[in-house]
Amino acid sequence: MLLADEQYVVQWLSQYGALPRTQLLKMLRKPPGTAEKMLKNLRRRGQIEDISGGYYVGLDPMCKPDQRTILAVWVLLKFFDQVGPMDHYPAIYPSQIFFLKENVGYEIVVLYESEQSLLRLLQPQEDLKYIIVLPHISMAEGLRLPRAPCLFATVEFQGKEEPEVRFYS
Repeated sequence: MLLADEQYVVQWLSQYGALPRTQLLKMLRKPPGTAEKMLKNLRRRGQIEDISGGYYVGLDPMCKPDQRTILAVWVLLKFFDQVGPMDHYPAIYPSQIFFLKENVGYEIVVLYESEQSLLRLLQPQEDLKYIIVLPHISMAEGLRLPRAPCLFATVEFQGKEEPEVRFYS
């Protein structure tokens, strides 16, 4: 039988596909040694697999990491202290992740260069806010925003394993 935190890891990987080990360790909110032991136990039981030499973790070795989802999870992690471990899940395209924070729904939408038109596919609802992740903040100037509160974010790695996430209004 799996511990609750181990069940979370399996659930997250089934929802999002392979994720960087660094993200899973942060999502577990445990001391690094404890979180590593959990991943090691799951791997030993055959519940998870290392991918790309252990940089990513997935449910099976053929799992492919989705870079949009990974960027969205980096943004989600900035709110993780205010979000329950199971209060987030994959969103409907073009959004990547939906999460609840203080009874308000948020969708994280990752856009690449020249994908501004994807925002037209969003279907705003009451009590829903968007976090639009852009490659660079100057891209925000040309966006046609949905009729809902929007926040912008950039995710910059700058040669580090853990990126810097910046928010703009």
